[in-house]
Amino acid sequence: MKPLFHSKLISGPFGDPGLFVDLQWEGRALLFDLGGNEALESAKLVRVSDVFVSHTHVDHFIGFDNLLRVLLGRDKTVRIFGPPGIVSNIEGKLAGYTWNLVEGYKFSLEVHEVHEDRIVSATFNCSEGFTRKDKPSPLPFERVLVDDPLFTVEAVHLDHRIPCMAFALSEKFHININKDRLTRLNMPVGPWLGELKKCIREGRLDDSPFIARWRRGDKLEENEFLLGELKEKIVMITEGQKVSYVVDALYSEENAVKIISLVKDSDIFYCEAGFLEKDVERARERYHLTAKQAGLLARKARVKRLEIFHFSPKYESNPLELYQEAMGEFYKTP
Repeated sequence: MKPLFHSKLISGPFGDPGLFVDLQWEGRALLFDLGGNEALESAKLVRVSDVFVSHTHVDHFIGFDNLLRVLLGRDKTVRIFGPPGIVSNIEGKLAGYTWNLVEGYKFSLEVHEVHEDRIVSATFNCSEGFTRKDKPSPLPFERVLVDDPLFTVEAVHLDHRIPCMAFALSEKFHININKDRLTRLNMPVGPWLGELKKCIREGRLDDSPFIARWRRGDKLEENEFLLGELKEKIVMITEGQKVSYVVDALYSEENAVKIISLVKDSDIFYCEAGFLEKDVERARERYHLTAKQAGLLARKARVKRLEIFHFSPKYESNPLELYQEAMGEFYKTP
């Protein structure tokens, strides 16, 4: 089965936090956090449609400027979701530049500020000098931030002495094409399969007509089917992927309950592991997790794979200890 989500940390474990998730075959990508992202190729940044910011400490937000620079001349709208205050944070960032020659630019930002019970939004259009326009009415927030035909993004607020958001990205279901059956039916691969998947994700009825068009050599072929007929012949639908992302959180009972509920059964759990357990008092002072705590949360949430990052620079001479501590706890026999 070919995965839809291709996720990768932008920097190494000691670098600024940031997770790039490419939505394979969909022509777009998601970003979790906006730490320094100059290492990410511009060709990948231009695919970004949505950004999810945990909080606006400098190491999680300084990459906004690079993203803006790369996307500025594009005809697209990017959505940004973040904690209370992010609308003003972005307004301030944009106000630091002069915008007198951008009348023809079509780029815009939709910024969504996520409070415990509501989402407050504003738009910033480049052609208007990024003047802030507040949307009149907030929307209710009950954990789900984005409900896309392909996926959902859920979020919770964690305690980092300020609200810090954690996120879980879940594919609604995975559609795979049985290539052996395609071959036996003398049907070629091609863009028509993307159209078929789109119809299925949109929930179209099985008795809906579906016209499949493909080119065989110089000849364009067209075939009409019932959607349910094609699904039965060549489509396999399975449970989708889940990728979760947690940074900068005090290890407390309240935070632990929220994290475990959010990331439960993730295929990949990206979790900060700033300190070793021997330095747990320092971790508590800084409102961060230890590697052991990251492993414990992953084990309790029954995730399939744990990826730790956001290490304190004090461990640069021996990062292996952090991995050993986290994985030792993750794979610990109850």
